[in-house]
Amino acid sequence: MTKYRTLLLATVGFNFSFLIWFSFAPFTGPIAEEFGLTVTEIGVLASAAIWLAPFGRILTGWLSDRFGAPVVFAIVLAYVGVFSIWSAFAASYAVFFGTRLIVATAGITFVIGIQHVSEWFAESELGTAEGVYAGIGNAGAAAGALVLPRVFTAGWNGPLFSANWRAAFFYTGVVSIFLAGVYYVFGEAARSTEKRRATKQGATLREWIFTATRYGTVVLALAYVMTFGLELSMNGWLATYYREGFDTQNLVIASTFAATFSIAAGLLRPIGGYVSDRLARAERNILPVFTGRYREQWTFFSLCLVVCTMLAMTLAGLRGTILLAVGVGFLVGMACAFAEGAIFAQVPAMFPNSSGAVAGVVGGVGTVGGIVYPLVYAAPVLPNLHVGYALVAISMVPIVALTAWVFQPDVAERANEDGLVSRRDAPRVTDD
Repeated sequence: MTKYRTLLLATVGFNFSFLIWFSFAPFTGPIAEEFGLTVTEIGVLASAAIWLAPFGRILTGWLSDRFGAPVVFAIVLAYVGVFSIWSAFAASYAVFFGTRLIVATAGITFVIGIQHVSEWFAESELGTAEGVYAGIGNAGAAAGALVLPRVFTAGWNGPLFSANWRAAFFYTGVVSIFLAGVYYVFGEAARSTEKRRATKQGATLREWIFTATRYGTVVLALAYVMTFGLELSMNGWLATYYREGFDTQNLVIASTFAATFSIAAGLLRPIGGYVSDRLARAERNILPVFTGRYREQWTFFSLCLVVCTMLAMTLAGLRGTILLAVGVGFLVGMACAFAEGAIFAQVPAMFPNSSGAVAGVVGGVGTVGGIVYPLVYAAPVLPNLHVGYALVAISMVPIVALTAWVFQPDVAERANEDGLVSRRDAPRVTDD
């Protein structure tokens, strides 16, 4: 059936987008050696992978509503592939950095796929479908960490390159262009002409501004900063951390350790949404606060778990045992997965008539954590590479406190109506 073909296309496209997005992470060692980069500069490179994602996700969410997901997804995969190939031939770090900055916009495909899947699946199936899409898609980072350094190992000799990272960037670029063609040919925008027309007509600036400024949108976006933003930062940083923080110079081993986090953060994500659905259906309270707000309780618990596991990450690192740090890193990924699934279970529940617009804002703003957190991990003023995780955990506490306020029953009931801008203050724009 077409809806399952759509789910397959979106999942494969997003999974590969995640792979190519963080394809630099397993190769930070040889890249740093070739261009003479310090650990701090590697942290900047990991941060730069997220710089264009916030605006890009918000924009492509709207573009998908206006022009259809197959067209937008295909365009993104095509230009990402071209710039990935270009980066493989980079002779200077300036060219390499600039081209990889464009390649990193592969991450904006998340909201395109979210929109595409929602156009095909009924509300009763949407949670499961989006969970499969996001969970398997996010695991692309783990696939890259496990596969790329093994396929393109040091001394690898291909028809164009012998340097491992250059070959990896060239051939992943070729695959991206191929997938762009497949998505454009086989993708269909919506399950009916009426559905496509309704989605396009609802994509107005006035409604977007109103929806983007509701308390519910704001708090879910900030919660996504400390969960998905954290996931992005760890995907780009952990291979370097396990290599430099524990003097593990074997590239494959460091990347494999890093992949355990990505596997947990990706494949366990559907559990977060499933638990949220189960608690809501059973009307079961799991915390002594927010009585009657079942989804909010699970989301709040998951966010607290993220903070606690990040503190544990620093403690494990200071113990100096790499396997303990890898185990705690897996738990951090699990906490991120639970919280992310819970957040995107709340989006349609809290905003049943504008979940697409909210998903774009939440997904876009959430990537900011991926920009900021790597700079903390690699900050030269820190005494070691382990302390940064605790500092990030402390910075999350105000976000958790804000969710506690919005999740109060009397506030949560109107979190999709009350907000920072009134409807009459939102600018009115006429779209033809």
